[in-house]
Amino acid sequence: MAAEGTLAVHGMWASPFSKRVELALKVKGIPYEYVEEDLKNKRPYFLSINPVYKKIPVLVHNGKPIAESLIILEYIEDTWKNTGPKLLPDDFYERAQVRFWVDFLHSKFSENVMAAVTKDGETREKALNGIHEQIKILDEGLKRFYPNGTSGITHENLGLLGVVGSSVLCPFLSTEEALGIQLIDPEQAPLVHSWVETLRGISLVKETLPPHDKLVQITKYFREISLNPPQKA
Repeated sequence: MAAEGTLAVHGMWASPFSKRVELALKVKGIPYEYVEEDLKNKRPYFLSINPVYKKIPVLVHNGKPIAESLIILEYIEDTWKNTGPKLLPDDFYERAQVRFWVDFLHSKFSENVMAAVTKDGETREKALNGIHEQIKILDEGLKRFYPNGTSGITHENLGLLGVVGSSVLCPFLSTEEALGIQLIDPEQAPLVHSWVETLRGISLVKETLPPHDKLVQITKYFREISLNPPQKA
């Protein structure tokens, strides 16, 4: 277990959920230890720090575990509210708006992206249509946060929305290459497209996201074994 006074992130290199926790800590300038977990062979210690969901990420602070990425992000902001850039605005209504769209990003894309990667035919087509519709909804929602465009975004004003948006949408480039499809159409969703391009250009985002080529490879592999599972001996 993490010793008293230490901070550790237990995650997996390709997981957007653990990457957003790492990104938030880097934005705040908080040092931490990263522990890569083997999700196929979960250690007894890992199961002891998240016995309910048994998933990554888990943040262990002063020996105390916190699970679930959005809860961890709120914990980081509450615990280090006077350290580094703020992740949430001071105004309570604006906080509620940020949390709404953070939840949208967190909850709406995973299922459809997974289906687009692992399925074919009508199921895949339905998933892709769902992603495109969700992107258009997000494009409209982002207008309240970026009425003058996204070019002024840096790690200093990235905020919770930018942290979660980076973890969810920036890896879409790897998914698009792996599957030979387009998920974010710059004509249909120009604000989302420019937002993602701006996020990708932020140094802390670039150094935190999984390597592009490696993510392309694992996406292709995951699709292959999903469509053509190995035959049992």
